[in-house]
Amino acid sequence: MDEDAASALCPPASRLAGPSRIPGPMLRRAGSPGAPTQRSCLWVTLRQGAGGAPWHRPRAPAPITPVAPCPRLVSGNGGAEVTPVEKMSGSGDPCSGPVENKNEAAMSELVPESRQKPVVPMKPVGINANLLGYIGIDTIIEQMRKKTMKTGFDFNIMVVGQSGLGKSTLVNTLFKSQVSRKSSGWNREEKIPKTVEIKAIGHVIEEGGVKMKLTVIDTPGFGDQINNENCWEPIEKYINEQYEKFLKEEVNIARKKRIPDTRVHCCLYFISPTGHSLRPLDLEFMKHLSKVVNIIPVIAKADTMTLEEKTEFKQRVRKELEVNGIEFYPQKEFDEDLEDKTENDKIRQESMPFAVVGSDKEYQVNGKRVLGRKTPWGIIEVENLTHCEFALLRDFVIRTHLQDLKEVTHNIHYETYRAKRLNDNGGLPPMTSETEENHESNL
Repeated sequence: MDEDAASALCPPASRLAGPSRIPGPMLRRAGSPGAPTQRSCLWVTLRQGAGGAPWHRPRAPAPITPVAPCPRLVSGNGGAEVTPVEKMSGSGDPCSGPVENKNEAAMSELVPESRQKPVVPMKPVGINANLLGYIGIDTIIEQMRKKTMKTGFDFNIMVVGQSGLGKSTLVNTLFKSQVSRKSSGWNREEKIPKTVEIKAIGHVIEEGGVKMKLTVIDTPGFGDQINNENCWEPIEKYINEQYEKFLKEEVNIARKKRIPDTRVHCCLYFISPTGHSLRPLDLEFMKHLSKVVNIIPVIAKADTMTLEEKTEFKQRVRKELEVNGIEFYPQKEFDEDLEDKTENDKIRQESMPFAVVGSDKEYQVNGKRVLGRKTPWGIIEVENLTHCEFALLRDFVIRTHLQDLKEVTHNIHYETYRAKRLNDNGGLPPMTSETEENHESNL
C-alpha cells in the first residue's frame, strides 16, 4: 500500500481539533481499545516541535474524541498483518525504532523534567521527648542509695581555735552525740600543751540505716602560747600528710578496692567574740590554710554579744577577710551554675561567719525538751534561729553541703597537692614501701 492509502486510512494531525484535543491517554500503545493511531500522534508531536503553534498543557481535560484504530492489512507473503506505519518504518512494532526515539526527544524538549525536592534532614529528637514506655532510668538513685547504705561514707571535720571557745561542745551538739575528745577521757585539769597537738577521734554514726564514719580532729594548744609564731604549721603538715597517704594508696600496683579516706573535708575555725576585729593570728592562720582545706569561720559563744554587736562584728569580719584576700568555703570560683551561685552568695553575704552557741544539755521549754544554755534571764535555745545561728550551720555542713565539701576536697585541694607532688618528683609517683620493695627485687 502506498503513502496515499496510508494517509487516507490515518488522517493527518490537521484534522484534529488542535493541541487541546491531545490528552495524555492518547499516547497509549496501538492496538489497545480506543487508542489513536501512531502516525497521527507522531505528526502532531513533530508539528509542535518543528515550530508550529505553541503547545500548552490544558488546565482541565477536554472530552476525548475516539479515533478509529489503524486497520491491519494482509500482505501477500502468507497472510501476515501489517499496519501502514509498520510498512513505512520497516519495524514490526509501531512504538519502537527511530520513530519512538524521535518522539521521546521531541517530548523531552517540550515537557521539562520535574526536579526532586531536596531532602530535609530530620530534626533531632529533643532530650525531654516523651518516652514510649517505662525504661527504669530513675532507679539509679535507688541503686546508689542502697550501695551507700551498705558501704557507708567518711566525713572528717577539724576544729581549730583557742581553748575555752566551746569547740568540743559545739561538735557534740552538731552531731547530737559525744563525739569530741570529752568521750575519750580528756581531763580538763591537764596542763596546756606546749605545742599544738593533733588528736583524731573516730566514731561510726548511724541514722535511718545510713552509716557515717565521722572523724573529729581537735587541735589543743592552738593560740594558747605567749609566742604563737607559726603555730599553724603542725596543722598544715597534718593536712598534707593525709593527702600524701591517700596519694600513695592510689599509686600502689595492687591498691585497695576502697582507699581509706582520712583527708580533712572541713575545718571549723572558731573566732573569739571580742566584738572588735580579727586578731593577727586569725588572719595568718586562715591565709595559709585556706589554700589547702575548706575553712568555715564561726563566731563562738555568740550569746556574749548583743544583737547589734553581733551584726556589726559579722560585717567587720567579712570585710577584713575580703581585704586580706582570704577565701572561705564556699569559694566563688567553685560555683557550678546560677542556682549554686545564688544560694552561696546569700550564705557568703548574710550568714558568714556563723554566730553560734553550743550546748549538750536539755531543758524544758513550753513543754518541750530543747538544747540550750540556762541564764538568770532565761534559756538560750541552741536550735532557735532568733537566739543563734547554730541551725544554719548544721544545715549548711550536714544537710546541704556535706557532699560538696568532700568533692571540693578531692577535686580541688587534693588535686592541687597531687599535681605539685608529681611535678616535684619529675612526673613520677612517690615511692612507697611496696614500690621500693618491687624496685629492689627487679634490680
